[in-house]
Amino acid sequence: MLRTTRLEEMVNPARLQELMNKLPSAILNLPILASLVVFYVLVSYTYAWFRLRHIPGPFLASFSYLYILWTELGFRQGDRMGDLCKKYGNLVRIGPNDVLTGDPDFVRRINGARSRYSRAQYYRSTRLTADHDNLFSITDTGAHDRLKARMTYGYGGKDVPSMESDMNEVLSLLVHILKFQYASSGRTVDFATLSRYFALDVITKIAYGEEFGFMKSDQDLYGIVYEGQGFMKAMAISAEVPWLSALFINPTLQRLFGPRPDDKRGFGVTLGLAKKVVGERFGPEAKDKMDMLASLDSQPRGSFVRHGLTQRECEAEVPFQIIAGSDTTARTIRGTMLYLMAAPNAYHTLQKEIDNAVRQGIVSNPVRVEEAKRLPYLQGCIYEGLRLSVPVTILGFKQCPPEGLKDPSRYRTRYADSCGAGDTTEGHSIPGGTRVAVAAKSLMTSAKVFGDDADVFRPERWLNLDIDTKRVMTDTAELIFGYGRWACSGKPVAMIELNKVFIQLVNPQKPFDQCDNINIHMDRGMWVRVTDRNLTGGATNAY
Repeated sequence: MLRTTRLEEMVNPARLQELMNKLPSAILNLPILASLVVFYVLVSYTYAWFRLRHIPGPFLASFSYLYILWTELGFRQGDRMGDLCKKYGNLVRIGPNDVLTGDPDFVRRINGARSRYSRAQYYRSTRLTADHDNLFSITDTGAHDRLKARMTYGYGGKDVPSMESDMNEVLSLLVHILKFQYASSGRTVDFATLSRYFALDVITKIAYGEEFGFMKSDQDLYGIVYEGQGFMKAMAISAEVPWLSALFINPTLQRLFGPRPDDKRGFGVTLGLAKKVVGERFGPEAKDKMDMLASLDSQPRGSFVRHGLTQRECEAEVPFQIIAGSDTTARTIRGTMLYLMAAPNAYHTLQKEIDNAVRQGIVSNPVRVEEAKRLPYLQGCIYEGLRLSVPVTILGFKQCPPEGLKDPSRYRTRYADSCGAGDTTEGHSIPGGTRVAVAAKSLMTSAKVFGDDADVFRPERWLNLDIDTKRVMTDTAELIFGYGRWACSGKPVAMIELNKVFIQLVNPQKPFDQCDNINIHMDRGMWVRVTDRNLTGGATNAY
C-alpha cells in the first residue's frame, strides 16, 4: 500500500469534515480570546500608568510612547523637552517607564563615576555597525569603562602632539576660502554648511592624519552630510521608543536595510572609509603616525602598541568619531556666531578685545589655546554659545538601579537621603528600572545657576565672578558634554577647536533658513556676507 503524502492528508475529505465540525467551537472561543487580549492590554497600560502616577507630565505620556514619538517627529525635541521642565518642574514623566530631569545636581548624581545607574537599552540603537559596539553604544558599564580608558589618550590629545597644528592647518584653509572666495567677491556663503564642512575636515585631519576635503571640494562628498542626517533621524526616533529600538538594532534588519560599507552614497560611505583607513593601519606596510587613530591601534608600530584596540573596535569607532566630532562642534560654532550677530554690542565688544590682543601681541596668528584662554570676553562668548546653542539634545536615558542605592551617603548632594528600591529626587520616588532622561535645554537655562535672564545671550555674565560662582556656572555649562564616566571623551578636542575658531570667524548677516533638531541640530541656509579687515601693524585676518 502506498504511503499517504502530507498533502493528501490535508485534502482528505474525511479530514476536512473533521475540521469543519471543530470550526464552530473555535469561532465561539474567539470572543474569549479577544477578551483576554483586551484584558491583558488594559492591565498592562494600567500598571504602566500606576508605577509613575505620582510624577507629573502630559497625560498621553503616562501610558504610551506616542508622546515621545510626537516630539521626535516634530523635529523640535530639545525645545519641547525643555519646555516640559518649565511647565511641570525638574522631574517630568515622558513615557510609561520614563522620566525627564532638568536638575544639574541630579544629572551629576546619576552620571557620577560611582553611580549605580547604567545606560538603558536606548544606547544600543546608536550602534553604527551590525556586529560591533562603539564607545557610545555600549550598555555594559564595565566594558564601557575599559574601552574608554584605552581611548582616553587619543581623544584627549595626549598621544596626538600635532593636534593643535593640524587644527591650524584646517583653520587656515577656512580663512583662505572666506577671504578669496567670498570676501573679495562680495558673495554670500551658507555658513551652516561651511561650518559643518570645517568641523568634518578638522576631526578627520586630527583623527586620521588627512582631512576628507569637504571644504576644498565645497560639496557634500558622497552625500555623507545630507543623506547621513536622514539616517541619524531614523536612529534617534527608534532609540527613544523601545519597540522601535528592538527593530532598529536587529542584526538581520540592519544588514538588510542599514548602511553598508559598499554603499556609494550616504552614511554607509563612512563605514567603507573606516574599513579602508583602519585596514591601512593594520596592513603589512603600515607606517607610524601620531594621530588619534594611531593612539587607538594595537599594532606594534610607534604609538599603535600602547592601548590595544582591535581592528574591529577601531572600525566601529571611526564612524562614531565623524558624527560626534563634527555636527556638534559645528552647531556650537554657527550658533555662537548667530547669537553674536543678533547682539551687536556683544559682537563689537569681542571684536575690540581681539583687536587689542592682536595689537599688543597677546595672541598670535593663528591663536594658541593658552592665548585664547586669556581673553575673558571670548571665554564668555564660548560658554554662552555652548549653553544656548545646545549642540546636543540627546535624552541619554540612564536606568535606575532596581536594587536601589545601598549607600547613598557617598553622594554629597541634596539627594543623599535616597535609598531602598529605586531612587528619590524632587520629593518623588523613582522605581527601580525606570529610564531617566536629561533635558539639556533646561540644564543650560537654569535660572538658579545662570540668573533670571538665563535665556539671553549675555557674555558679561561670565566676567568678574568669584571662584565658587564661576565654578558652578562652568561645571553646569559643561554638562552639555555629559558628566562622570559617561562624559564625552572628545571634550578636550572640542574646546581647543572653539578657542581657536572664533578669533578668525566672520559676522553673519542672516539666521538659518531651517533648523531640525533631534538629538543634534541640523541647520541649513545660514547665508552670510564675509568682509576682510586689516589691523594696524600689518596683521591681516578675517574676523
